Amino acid sequence: MHLTAEEESLLNGEEGETRQQLMEILVGVGTVFGAEEMVPIRSAQVSGASYKTIGEWGLKWLSSLDAHASVPAILNPVGMDRIRWEEMEIDPDFATKQLEVISAYERLGIRLECTCTPYYLNITEYGDHLAWSESSAVSYANSVIGARTNREGGPSALAAAVIGKTPKYGLHLIENRRPGIHIRVEGEPKEADAAWYGALGSLAGKITGNRIPLFSGIRPGRDQLKNLGAAMAATGAVALYHVQGITPEARIFSYSTRGLEEVLIGADEVASLFTGEDVDAIAIGCPHCSPDELMTLADLLNGCVVHKPVYIFAARDVIEREFELVRKIEQSGARVYADTCMVVSPALERYDRIMVNSGKALAYVPTMCGARAVIGSTKECIRMACIP
Repeated sequence: MHLTAEEESLLNGEEGETRQQLMEILVGVGTVFGAEEMVPIRSAQVSGASYKTIGEWGLKWLSSLDAHASVPAILNPVGMDRIRWEEMEIDPDFATKQLEVISAYERLGIRLECTCTPYYLNITEYGDHLAWSESSAVSYANSVIGARTNREGGPSALAAAVIGKTPKYGLHLIENRRPGIHIRVEGEPKEADAAWYGALGSLAGKITGNRIPLFSGIRPGRDQLKNLGAAMAATGAVALYHVQGITPEARIFSYSTRGLEEVLIGADEVASLFTGEDVDAIAIGCPHCSPDELMTLADLLNGCVVHKPVYIFAARDVIEREFELVRKIEQSGARVYADTCMVVSPALERYDRIMVNSGKALAYVPTMCGARAVIGSTKECIRMACIP
């Protein structure tokens, strides 16, 4: 792996022990994956933020570091709303540890937005090189925006944030971004919402594995694309996908389905995931809600009083910008929380069955929360919440 004189200096410890340690992480990753050089990045997004997932050893390692991010860097969701954690009934001991984790990242210069949707906050453009670690954010950046990032681990994303570079391999190289399988969808409903695309992604991820799929037969918008990619990243290892006529690289490079293995997914298969079971709670916002999704929720909840706990998650910046929508939502008894989500917070571990409108949450809630997950459209989620 070729290193510049500046990079060699970092690796040799001339810029301090922490930078040396972080540079060793990047060089190690680059060596394993055959990178020839490093590439400067536009931004980083760092996972390993919830005390629920990193525990005491992760906190100890973070606290030992002495450096500062050199590029814009955002933190992934943590285990609670930093302000309303008591309202979420978070154990005070957990809260204390979580706040220590947050403080450690703050000291390292990581922006405490605590979101899996950094693309709502930072300007990210086609062709930008990034070092993002949250699987759904990686999928969105690569697929919907046309930026370039591998799915980084928490330590390598943090290392890239401090060093300002990442090894140039994998999806940073245009030749590695071509589709490897064709998924033909038949019978897309005219009003398919994000949940339908999440269910489609749940099926497609299991089929695709780590190949790059090229979809035909669908016309998703941005929120639908978000849920499609998030679900495929959860059930497979999909960090990039293309949709004919929709996503930027599919349009720019006019990818053909010729020669690709074809898999058919019909609307009936997708519909079979929507079982309509009764649940104990409803959780929406995995990935975090967009302003448009908050508007839809405010409309659906207008005049409704919820009879089941309803958790809605969004980035704090989005919540503050859409204050009026959030106020209308919370008039129903639903709650909109920042900084966290149903997957990484212990708050939802008290429920046995949770309805979600997300294919990603459908995959992760059983293992992360110990609850049965049921997927429903956004309308079905709200209807379930409002039934006495």
